[in-house]
Amino acid sequence: MQIILKKDVQNLGEAGDIINVKDGYARNFLLPQNVAEVATKGALENREKNIARIKAKQEKLNAEAMEIAKKIEEFGKLELSAKAGESGKLFGTITTKKLSEELAAKAGVEVDRKSISLNAPINKIGEYKMLIKLTSKVKCELAVFVTASEVVKEAIEEEVATEETAE
Repeated sequence: MQIILKKDVQNLGEAGDIINVKDGYARNFLLPQNVAEVATKGALENREKNIARIKAKQEKLNAEAMEIAKKIEEFGKLELSAKAGESGKLFGTITTKKLSEELAAKAGVEVDRKSISLNAPINKIGEYKMLIKLTSKVKCELAVFVTASEVVKEAIEEEVATEETAE
């Protein structure tokens, strides 16, 4: 099925592109999400008329994303603290939602959690890199430092476990 993209779709194309996709993908995902429209004769004519408007809108979004990326890079690093055991392992993981909230609180930059990607889950104390994809053309990296806010002794847990096995 031939469709016209209304919005950027990762690994597929940018707004205004005419692409061929499988019928099921178009009917079940792209069309209901209002991300694309079927490439009919009328839609193709309309696209030609509006191509300049689409490109101007895309340029405006890229310019705004560049400003946000500049703010993020000026911020430098994001420091977080969480409960951890003596071995440095966190109780739970730090999610992209938490990273997005912390970035908004500390740097004053609103970033959607879906645009943040991590190369490894944050479940230990240490340094991590997160990639923020603001648009298809604008990406930036930010260092994340995780420290222990409270060290919980694991020896207590081991004593409880040995007492249970003794009984």
